[in-house]
Amino acid sequence: MRWVRVSLFACLLAAGFLLSQVATGDDIADRAKRLHFSSIVLDTHDDTTQRFFSKSFDIGKRNPDGHIDIPRMREGGMNAIFFSIWIDGRIMGPPAVEKALDQIDAVHENVIKYSKDMVFCRTAEEVRRAHAQGKIAALIGVEGGHMIGNDIRVLRMFGDLGVRYMTLSHFYNDEWADSSTDKPAHNGLTDFGKDIVREMNRQGIMVDISHVSDKTFYDALEVSKAPLIASHSSCRALCNHVRDMSDDMIKALAAKGGVIQINYEKSFIDQAYKDAEDKLSGGVVEMMDQLKKECGDNDECLNKKMTEMTEKATAEGKLPHVSWERIIDHIDHAVKLVGADHVGLGSDFDGANMPEGMDDCTHLPQITEALMRKGYSDDDIRKILGGNLLRVMEANERVSRELQAAR
Repeated sequence: MRWVRVSLFACLLAAGFLLSQVATGDDIADRAKRLHFSSIVLDTHDDTTQRFFSKSFDIGKRNPDGHIDIPRMREGGMNAIFFSIWIDGRIMGPPAVEKALDQIDAVHENVIKYSKDMVFCRTAEEVRRAHAQGKIAALIGVEGGHMIGNDIRVLRMFGDLGVRYMTLSHFYNDEWADSSTDKPAHNGLTDFGKDIVREMNRQGIMVDISHVSDKTFYDALEVSKAPLIASHSSCRALCNHVRDMSDDMIKALAAKGGVIQINYEKSFIDQAYKDAEDKLSGGVVEMMDQLKKECGDNDECLNKKMTEMTEKATAEGKLPHVSWERIIDHIDHAVKLVGADHVGLGSDFDGANMPEGMDDCTHLPQITEALMRKGYSDDDIRKILGGNLLRVMEANERVSRELQAAR
């Protein structure tokens, strides 16, 4: 009888242990949800801007395609967004400036149209204020230095219009900076390019080194008095793509206080996918060139064709499946390399092929839960979700004030 009582007691203990484990699992999910929806969740790179010119797109309504709109941002807890200003890197001079201004204006007009939900922000403090008010912070980043038309005065104008970062180049070299996906023409930054970096520091415009050649990166790092960002790049150690950053580059970026914002594009986060895609298309630039022949300057067509092409190739087994969890692998690699103070999120939503399970911005809470399950602290998760980028913004604002005062 005593044996039966002891056995029964042991069974009850075991059952209680199992129930506590289940409760712990549920507790993590609940805690992650609370953490995510109370945090500033800031994405530094979204190509949604190009959709503003489509009659079928309305950012204020839930759309059946794409990755970003206000209802889905609310559902996914994404409350701060850098709208990317992008045009083909081969367009230069006055036409590039004009097209960039059209897109900057479109961002401002859409923020005004949906002012109940969005507010335009120029500073880190304004982003925090928007969050406190329950609004989505809208910011602007220019994806490619070719859009200043080789005129430093245009850069100053962009600053006045609220641009808060500029990528020094895009897929192709511009007049003063080498790209990672083009043949070197300037050995990194020209002297004028270095002047551009200095002027960006004065204007409080963050220097973005996504897309640039390794030499351009190191040149910009040396010249800039403020921390740099990689607005949408991942880790080359996990996926050997020239658009990603090597461990040495990530360390150098972090040493100067900068942040790498992890990109979700499948070919930037998964080596098997990147290799298979290169075999099919010859590389990202070649693929874009082919799509441009079909779509011309219609960016919505380009993104749609790119999605259709990759989905078809995946269904036919020509491209491997890529899970959204590869994003976590890249975040974790960078954190282990340089610490949680130097990593953030730069999805490339509405401009890239998302991994399976990250179909749009409604899936962002998965990232918070995955990091929590890996043992990341709440403070570190908040930094990765947006706090780190705000710190870099503040550092750039401080450098700007100092340089302006010294003039």
